[in-house]
Amino acid sequence: MTATDEITTTKRKPRIALMGEFSAGKSTLSNLLLGVKALPEKVTATRLPPVWITYGDTPAFSENINGKTSSISLSNLEDISVEETRAIHLSFKSDLLQICDIIDFPGISDPNMSADVWQRMLPEVDCILWCTHATQAWRQSEAAVWDTIPQAIRDKSILLVTRFDKLVSEKDRSRVMRRLEMETEGLFMARFPISLLQAIEAEDDFDLWVSSGANDFINCMIDLVLNYENTQDGGRA
Repeated sequence: MTATDEITTTKRKPRIALMGEFSAGKSTLSNLLLGVKALPEKVTATRLPPVWITYGDTPAFSENINGKTSSISLSNLEDISVEETRAIHLSFKSDLLQICDIIDFPGISDPNMSADVWQRMLPEVDCILWCTHATQAWRQSEAAVWDTIPQAIRDKSILLVTRFDKLVSEKDRSRVMRRLEMETEGLFMARFPISLLQAIEAEDDFDLWVSSGANDFINCMIDLVLNYENTQDGGRA
């Protein structure tokens, strides 16, 4: 075989997107997964472009829609143009980031933010953790956006029913999950109810960790990442 005949496949870590509408728990999910707050407290609610988080200690930088990169300060994130920035790149030495990248998307329900801000990042995504608030789970606006997601991504994605502790009765909890099973059948590989704050507060309390719903979800996600077969077809290497 000559060099021109050889096909080289570039392996890379899978990229998991955190998506959902505003106040659905994406920031808290990021804190749970990374074990650290990725952004300073004062900017967690700021309108931002997608935040791409990888393993390491590379200084933060931004990437504009033309691919040009510039160093940035986390204290001045509010100065970054959402429309002209493709992504903010951060790195941390977190256990999870050794096996996957996390891309935290902006809330998809902001009428003042063009859908282009998050749609242009979809080609980079391998699977999605979609957060939906338990008390108003799977709104029509969420379903409409999900219809635009490629089937190959949906087949590897997880629906997280966040703030599940807000549903105080077992009857309400069962009713919500039964409805979601019917309305999202075939749209996700799995669904999990979860109380993210309870999961973070659990620390070494395994019983609390399990009752929060985090144990089943994390096991599923880790299994998904470790078994993900990745080639150049999944996005940029």
